[in-house]
Amino acid sequence: MLKEMALQIPALQRLRDSRDNLKTAFDQQVERVGELEAQLATLRSANASPFYAYFANFDAIETMHRHEVHGLQPTPGFQTNWLGVLVDPKINPFLSATAGQLEPAPFPANWHADIAEWAAALQAVDNSPRDSFTMIELGCGWGCWMNNMGSAARRTGRKVHVIGVEGDEGHILFAHEALARNGFQPDEYTIHRGIAAATAGVALFPKQEHAGHSWGLEPVFGATSTQQAQAAADGSHDILPMIPLAEAVGQHDRIDLLHIDIQGGEADLVAGCLPLIEEKVAYMVIGTHSKHIEAQLFDLMCGTGWRMEMERPAFYDVKSSRPLLMVDGVQGWRNPSLMNA
Repeated sequence: MLKEMALQIPALQRLRDSRDNLKTAFDQQVERVGELEAQLATLRSANASPFYAYFANFDAIETMHRHEVHGLQPTPGFQTNWLGVLVDPKINPFLSATAGQLEPAPFPANWHADIAEWAAALQAVDNSPRDSFTMIELGCGWGCWMNNMGSAARRTGRKVHVIGVEGDEGHILFAHEALARNGFQPDEYTIHRGIAAATAGVALFPKQEHAGHSWGLEPVFGATSTQQAQAAADGSHDILPMIPLAEAVGQHDRIDLLHIDIQGGEADLVAGCLPLIEEKVAYMVIGTHSKHIEAQLFDLMCGTGWRMEMERPAFYDVKSSRPLLMVDGVQGWRNPSLMNA
C-alpha cells in the first residue's frame, strides 16, 4: 500500500517510468547484439557464403519469403524464377541449360543478384502506395528489375509502370520480349535507348557481336566530335543520346524505386540529380562498382538525411598485386520525406 501511495508522487512516478524505458531500451539492444552475434557466427562457419555479409534494418529473408511465389509450373523453353517471372535463357550463355526449369529462391544468391539486392528492391515495393508502383531501372539490360519488381507489385494488386534506360540494342530487344512475355501491356512500360546520365549530351557505347554475351560494357560520356567521328568510322561504338534522369522520370510525381547499375557512374549520377531525386524518388537500390563509389554515396546520402536500409559491400580478390573487384556492392536508401521513417 505504501508503494502504491509513493507512486502517486509525480517525481517518483517519473523515475519509475524512466527506469522502465531504460530497461526496455537495454533489452532491445541485448536482442540486437544477439542477432548480430548469430549472423557473425554464420559468416564464420566453414561453408558460409560471403553473400550473407549484408546488414539491413528490416528482415530481408522474411521479405523475400513473403513475395516468393509457390505452386509454379515449368514453362518449356524458359526458366521460371522464384517470383514467377519467365526468363529466356538466350539472354546469357550460361543459362542455356535452365530452359524448362523452376529456379529456387536465391538464398543467398542466384545468377543475377543476392539477398541484399533482391530484398532491398522488394522493400521498395512493400513501401509504395497501396494502389500503384512506378520504378526506373537505369542500365536495364533485359529488364530484370522491371520484370521482377513489376511482377511482385502487380501480384499485390498495384497498378504498375516500369521504365528502363539501356544502351545496347540487343538488350533492349530482350527487354521488350521479356516484358510482353510476362504480361506487361504496352502502356505499363517505357524503354529509352540511350545512356543514363545526369544531363543531356552524346555518349559512345561499345557494340557487341552477340547480345547477352557481355553485361559490363562501359560508355564514353560526353563524346567529342572527334570521338564520334572515329566511332562512326571504325564501327566500334554506337553513338547514343545521354538520357537525363529527368527525362526518364517524365511527368511522374513519384518514383517508388530507382535502381541504378551503370558500370561505375552511380555516384556521379546521384550527385548530379540530387534535387530531383530528393523530390521524386522514394527508394534507391544502387549497385556499387568500387569502394570509392561506396564512400562517395555514404558521404553524399548521409548528408541529406536519407536512411540507409541495406548495405552489402563490394567483394575484392586481394591475392594479386592489386585488389580486383569480384562482385559489385549493394546499397538501399530510403527517402524519409516520401516514405515513413
